[in-house]
Amino acid sequence: MGDVEKVKEEAMQILGASEVLPKLVVFDLDYTLWPFYCECRSKREMPSLYPHATGILLALKQKGIHLAIASRSPTPHIASSFLNKLNLNSIFVAQEIFSSWTHKTDHFQKIHSTTGVPFNSMLFFDDENRNIQALSCKSGMIGIIGIKDGSDKHLGWEWGQPWSTKRRAYKILSKLECISEEQAEMVGQVL
Repeated sequence: MGDVEKVKEEAMQILGASEVLPKLVVFDLDYTLWPFYCECRSKREMPSLYPHATGILLALKQKGIHLAIASRSPTPHIASSFLNKLNLNSIFVAQEIFSSWTHKTDHFQKIHSTTGVPFNSMLFFDDENRNIQALSCKSGMIGIIGIKDGSDKHLGWEWGQPWSTKRRAYKILSKLECISEEQAEMVGQVL
């Protein structure tokens, strides 16, 4: 069994033990799914994801959870090209990749319009705290910020360390007074 399959199996076990799951998980791209900024790369390069990302994406998809992208990349053509090269285009029900000054609120309005999934049934992973806070408080969506520890481990990818992941997630959630207990419980079940 390869690394992707091992990660996928581990993620499936964690998801299987969860009573409450989001209907849609939305990911940022730069420094959330892959370890670089698209605008600093050439469209001709072959990109790579964080090591555990593919297995986790596949597990979420197999569990029936819809996936989407919300990225403020100023080079959407490069981001789209990279997703195509990684054979990931087909797993996302929505891809909103465009430059914006709105902390991704426009992105999420479009994702909501496309999918019909209510904001409070979405889970959002991003590496920028400003996006998480703006979206969580304005929309009722749960946002989780990725906290890098200097390696390839990333919040949401640290399936082997649930306590540290939960502790970091709750540290961020505790700052967002607009989150309901039910939403906090959903995050606790997923992480």
